[in-house]
Amino acid sequence: MVSLLNKFFLKLGYKLQKTPIAYKKSIVVKSEFTTQKALGRMVGHGIEINTVIDVGASDGRWSQECMPFFPEAHYLLVEAQVDHLEGLEEFQRTHKNSSFLLAAAGKENGTIYFDNSELFGGIASEEPFNEDSIKVPVVSLDSEIEKRSLKAPFLLKLDTHGFEVPILEGAKNVISKANLIIIEAYNFNIEEDSLCFWELCDYMWHLGFRPLEVVDLMARAYDGTFWQMDLFFIKKDHPIFKYIKYR
Repeated sequence: MVSLLNKFFLKLGYKLQKTPIAYKKSIVVKSEFTTQKALGRMVGHGIEINTVIDVGASDGRWSQECMPFFPEAHYLLVEAQVDHLEGLEEFQRTHKNSSFLLAAAGKENGTIYFDNSELFGGIASEEPFNEDSIKVPVVSLDSEIEKRSLKAPFLLKLDTHGFEVPILEGAKNVISKANLIIIEAYNFNIEEDSLCFWELCDYMWHLGFRPLEVVDLMARAYDGTFWQMDLFFIKKDHPIFKYIKYR
C-alpha cells in the first residue's frame, strides 16, 4: 500500500517516509536481574560472607538492601561525602552489626580530591576538579580491614563512578579473601582512566574473578542508550562454571 501511494506522491514531488519512534523514558521492563534477586541467588549458590564492604555507601541504602541476605555479616560502610554523615550515624545506630568510615577508598592512605557536586554521585581524583572540588581523607581497604580486624570471606561492593582501579589496587588482600565483588560498571569511559564494562571484566579475570550476574541495567537520560549496570563477580574457579549446559 505504501509503495502504491509513493508512486502517486512521487509524481507530485513528495515521498512518504516512516516516522521514527521517539525514545520513551516511561518504558519499564520487569526482570529477574535485579540486585535483590541476584543476592538471593548468591545465597542459593552457597556464597559465604562474613564482612560486607560497601564503598560509595551514601546513607547506607544499599547495605540496607543487602542485609536480609547476609544478616549475620558485619557491614563496613565507606563514604567520602560529609553530607551523608547523619544518615550513616543513623544506620550504625539502628544496625549493631555495622560501622562506617567517612573517607574515600583508594590505593593508599592520605588525602584525595572529590567531586562534591551531587549528593548521590561524585568521584575521587588525584587532581582537583574545576568545580565543586573538596579534599577528603583516602584509605586503602586493606589497611582499614586489618585495622578493624574484620573477618573474611568478604563481599566488596563498589559504587565509585570510574575510580575502581585505584580502589582495587589498595585492596589486594581483601580481593584474595573475597567470595563476591559487585561493581557498578559503565558502557562509556566516563573518566579519563575509567574502564568500560568489558575492560573491567578483563581486569577482574586477571584478579581471579569472572562475572556471574548482570543486574539493574540503566539507559542514560540523554538518548536512551545503555549506560550502566552492576556486575556480580565470583572466583573464576568456582564449581558453578564447570556445568556448561542450559538445562
